[in-house]
Amino acid sequence: MARLIHVDDADDPRLADYRDLRDVELRKHLEAENGLFLAEGEKVVRRAVSAGFDPRSFLMAPRWLDGLADVLDSTDAPCYVASERTTEQVAGFHVHRGALASMQRKSLPTVDEVVADARTIVVLEDVVDHANVGAAFRSCAALGVDAIVLSPRCADPLYRRSIKVSMGAVFSLPFARMGEWYDGVGALSAAGFTTVALTPAEDAVEIEHAVAGVEKVALFVGSEGTGLTSRWMESADVRAVIPMAAGIDSLNVAAATAVACYVVGQRSG
Repeated sequence: MARLIHVDDADDPRLADYRDLRDVELRKHLEAENGLFLAEGEKVVRRAVSAGFDPRSFLMAPRWLDGLADVLDSTDAPCYVASERTTEQVAGFHVHRGALASMQRKSLPTVDEVVADARTIVVLEDVVDHANVGAAFRSCAALGVDAIVLSPRCADPLYRRSIKVSMGAVFSLPFARMGEWYDGVGALSAAGFTTVALTPAEDAVEIEHAVAGVEKVALFVGSEGTGLTSRWMESADVRAVIPMAAGIDSLNVAAATAVACYVVGQRSG
């Protein structure tokens, strides 16, 4: 059972994991150095624990204790109980969902491990906005994607904002970072995937036709501004486009990922 520890001082050093959550660069350094991530809200905290992540500690207002009583009963991690005012001073913003948990990260699997039994994967290249990464994970999980592969510069799926937007889908959908990015397309092709680059380029074919009858699909999605790099675009087996109304040439990267994943999921093969 979690130890309940009442705290009324926002400067208490035991709350270091929760400090200045809006400072992205500070959080990147802190979380990487200590191997942790933050889960926010009752549902997300519950899903993180259910996915097998070990809690380092909890921070919550008294009114959230009953709702997470079963989670607190399952661990001996400390639970710091503080007023919403104190929590706001620590985090740097009002925590609307009332409950935070500092969780211990696990070692990431390799790309080979996450694609081994996959039929459909999504590759995110240099998607740097945490909300877009979280939304992509949520859509991929909902639409039957088996795994996600990230480029070295892609935003962290376990950053608080990504987790929150994904509603915890980052805990259930396997993902890995590909270190040898330059020759990554070849590695996926060798694993049996037909590689499909999502792009509004004029020579692209409609995505429904691009994936028809294909057994294993690796869908490439590029960065928010420039899209896929030329290396990955030119190395793909086929370029695919989502048909759009006249005057509109593209969708937000998260929306495009959702539409494309739906189409890929409907394919025969």
